[in-house]
Amino acid sequence: MAESNLMQGNERMAVLDERARKAEAFLLREARLLDDERWDDWLAILSPDIHYWMPGIENRRREDRLGTYSEKHMAYFDDRLRDIERRVARFRQPSAWAENPPTRNVHLISNIEVFEGECSGELLVYSCFMNLRSRGLDEQHQLVGRRVDVLRWEDGRLRLLRRKVLIPNAMLLCKNINTFL
Repeated sequence: MAESNLMQGNERMAVLDERARKAEAFLLREARLLDDERWDDWLAILSPDIHYWMPGIENRRREDRLGTYSEKHMAYFDDRLRDIERRVARFRQPSAWAENPPTRNVHLISNIEVFEGECSGELLVYSCFMNLRSRGLDEQHQLVGRRVDVLRWEDGRLRLLRRKVLIPNAMLLCKNINTFL
């Protein structure tokens, strides 16, 4: 790999070549698929080995070594592909009255940084998101946060292998999270 394509970061080597542009395009397309409720297309970009995790955030003092989240504590999402497929199937059910009329979503993705992954064919991708959800006439909620993704080349295309979603809120201020972030 040419030296001009790499930039030394604190934790890994940044990817600045065509792979970075493809990773960014992947995230932007994913946002559009979610906004348009193109569930089958979205599921197709997930790896069969996906782990989609959104831990609950806990308020802790700086000196507390447990940190603000843990794999052993509460999570809003701790899903594998089968769990995600079930969630999508529920969105499609006529009995999902909370989604009729459907929630209108806008996913904004920014601050995308791409680094070499731990394994060959993987990219570590950091990003920030804002999700605006609107229901009915006057119900509107925003979720903002950071994501840490692992994208992997599978069958000649990128797929989402792992996603960690971190929101700054220790208390969820909306009724639910009826979207993917």
